[in-house]
Amino acid sequence: MIKTTFNILAICGAAGFAGVMLCNGVTLGGYWRSLPAQAFMDWFATNNQFVSRSIPLVFMPTLIGMAGSVWLSWGSPDLKYWLLSTFCIVVVAILTFTFFVPTNTAFASGTMDEVTGAAKLNQWLMIHYFRIGFGMAAAVLGCIAIKA
Repeated sequence: MIKTTFNILAICGAAGFAGVMLCNGVTLGGYWRSLPAQAFMDWFATNNQFVSRSIPLVFMPTLIGMAGSVWLSWGSPDLKYWLLSTFCIVVVAILTFTFFVPTNTAFASGTMDEVTGAAKLNQWLMIHYFRIGFGMAAAVLGCIAIKA
């Protein structure tokens, strides 16, 4: 039962995180691109805290689930899938902390000029789509792990 609980946290957490990122990328990203660059940065400065709040809600259970799933699968055939799933989440975490957190802070600071802001938003969205893919892959690999 404990292993199942960790597996559920890992899979649902990764899928939930991918869903949050999908909404941010597709829904908000489309809206942001429709705005003039300065209006986007003004929106971001006002609303970033709402976007940022959703990340820990799904990311922390994912990390707990991944750690427990790897630990409790040690030595079993499903371990390789849990390690691959964890690798995907680690990639998401690295992208989040090395690119997205500083970029979001720069958007919200009001110090970025419009040309830089527009270019950075395009870069943000392109990298974000990879982050969505890694989040989805983590969930899929977790599903494969429970069948291994």
